[in-house]
Amino acid sequence: MSTSPTPEKREKRDAEAKAREEEEQSQLPYKWTQTIGDLDITVPVPGNLKGKDFTVVLSKTKLKVGVKGQEPILDGDLPHPIHVDESTWTLTTLPPSGKSAADAQPSKVIDIHLDKSNKMEWWPHVITSAPKIDTSKITPENSKLSDLDGETRGMVEKMMYDQRQKEMGKPTSEEEGKMEMLRKFQQQHPEMDFSKAKMG
Repeated sequence: MSTSPTPEKREKRDAEAKAREEEEQSQLPYKWTQTIGDLDITVPVPGNLKGKDFTVVLSKTKLKVGVKGQEPILDGDLPHPIHVDESTWTLTTLPPSGKSAADAQPSKVIDIHLDKSNKMEWWPHVITSAPKIDTSKITPENSKLSDLDGETRGMVEKMMYDQRQKEMGKPTSEEEGKMEMLRKFQQQHPEMDFSKAKMG
């Protein structure tokens, strides 16, 4: 007898896990998003500070962000390596929100862009000491064939071609290859009778 949970129990458990994950992520002193190829972090900081007031260190496997002379806001090992030369950070002033223009203090954020070394893996967290997200629940955005590397793109195009061929009741690329091989063999051996040959 199967002991797997019913769809209702699984849905409830997934909803509870998602709520717990969202609560953990909301407690972090930063917000982050990712695509399969890169990761972006937004760290809110006091509006009166300038770029020279911050320490931001990006290395292949570590990240440190903070106000000089204070405890770092973010400091730890990355779960996977990054391309340091393609990763950046900027200090951005946000437009005033909701308050009257006279009262509004400017607010700023440090925007950090990390270029992942491995473009085929989701990160469970920004730094290894932070709470993890369930990467199996990530729904990637649609990507374009042109975004893929040559080998992956070739595989995807072949799969798409084979799928279209099957839908039209035509042979796949592999079946076409076998048929071409048989045609060449027939041309080389005209003395043989292939009338009862079956493809399998």
